[in-house]
Amino acid sequence: MRAPFELNSAGNLPYNLVSLPMTQSRATREIEIRHCASLAEYDECIRLAKLVWGGDIVVPSPIFVVAHHTGGQVLGAFDGATLVGFTLALAAMRAGKPYLHSHMTAVLPEFRDSGVGRRLKLFQREDAIKRGIDLIEWTFDPLDLKNAHFNLNILGAVSRRYIPDCYGVTASPLHGGLPTDRLVAEWWLGSERVRLILDSKTLPPTRRAQRIALPESMDAIKASDRAAAARIQRETREQFQQWLAKDYVAASVEARDAEIAYVLEPAASIEGLILPKVAEE
Repeated sequence: MRAPFELNSAGNLPYNLVSLPMTQSRATREIEIRHCASLAEYDECIRLAKLVWGGDIVVPSPIFVVAHHTGGQVLGAFDGATLVGFTLALAAMRAGKPYLHSHMTAVLPEFRDSGVGRRLKLFQREDAIKRGIDLIEWTFDPLDLKNAHFNLNILGAVSRRYIPDCYGVTASPLHGGLPTDRLVAEWWLGSERVRLILDSKTLPPTRRAQRIALPESMDAIKASDRAAAARIQRETREQFQQWLAKDYVAASVEARDAEIAYVLEPAASIEGLILPKVAEE
């Protein structure tokens, strides 16, 4: 078994999990992270989202306006005057407590693996903490293992909810005709767990940890064999539903031979994190 994923010296994901690294001049160029607050900047966010995902799942400009004016966030990463990444979050409330639902984060392909996504999320965290918000949530595809690594291993989020076919089957090539199953990431911003992980501290699994393994080549399978991808998705869904019902929480992912495994821990044993009871929705 290989060790859990680690950042390399440049602060990026390991080489075998990412595309070719950016050129040194692009990687070291100063990127400014700030709030977006104009219709022109919102339109740039939409243009960028269409470049990254296509037009089928992009939200319209008024949603960015509403987010800005109702306690959400529209954050941009700028290379000079050029928007190269953004995060859109909506204000939310559960059990009488405010939190943020981070609906989408996108980074231009040529700026990926250079730390832009991480800097957007860290700015998002800092801004939320200043406003007295201690939780940010978002959904992600359980089959997207690189994203799972970023969410759980790099940011310190955990997942204890699995939503089958969350958004319905779409025409987007991004979803490959599969049901849009999603894990819900919970990012407890001020927790000791998150502080330790953001400081690059390793939190090893406990003896009670359980694992859900997927092929390391999941992206290739999704692109070339829809039937196999659908079968893996069904099996993954069943395993998550089994363990989450037993009060386990997805806390990290690790490389195991030709597989990537989600590591699930009992909710009460997550180091540096006391999880409140899941509120009824």
